[in-house]
Amino acid sequence: MLTSSVGYGIPPADFASGFTPWEDQEFMSSLFLPQQQDPIYSSNNNSGSDNEPNQPASNDSNNELVVVDERRKRRMISNRESARRSRMRKERHLQDLRNQMNRMKIENQDLANRFAFINHSNQVLRRDNDRLRYESSSLRRRLSDIRRTLIFRQLQSLSSSSVSTTTSVPFKTVGEQLHSLIA
Repeated sequence: MLTSSVGYGIPPADFASGFTPWEDQEFMSSLFLPQQQDPIYSSNNNSGSDNEPNQPASNDSNNELVVVDERRKRRMISNRESARRSRMRKERHLQDLRNQMNRMKIENQDLANRFAFINHSNQVLRRDNDRLRYESSSLRRRLSDIRRTLIFRQLQSLSSSSVSTTTSVPFKTVGEQLHSLIA
């Protein structure tokens, strides 16, 4: 929790500059320059007289100031160390992200190369498939033409032979003859 340190003679923390107050040069210089502090006076006076001015506090209050000052210094050192560890963690995290980005760039390039190869292979196969379909269609047409020609020739030969052999062979109709040729 961030608390104001005004009570200790330290200006409140301002993180707007992006640096912690302990890293800010002005703060560091104000920390080590002597500051004018009001003396601490004891509230219970042993003399019992209200006319006498208050005397500075005893060694106990000085010890309290030293303890508070030591705590403040330890807290500053601890905060500096914590900020250093935080910066190191952030740097490691950024390095991990950079490494991950580089690995993903390499993987992305590999995938792009594989995609280009597959796409090229696909185009080659489509071209071959189109060529084979065209050849198949051409061959079917030729086969159909050859069959028609054969049927026509057989019909011609049958019709010429049927005239000469009508008396010796039973008569078959042209449809029957075609059916036997096709089958």
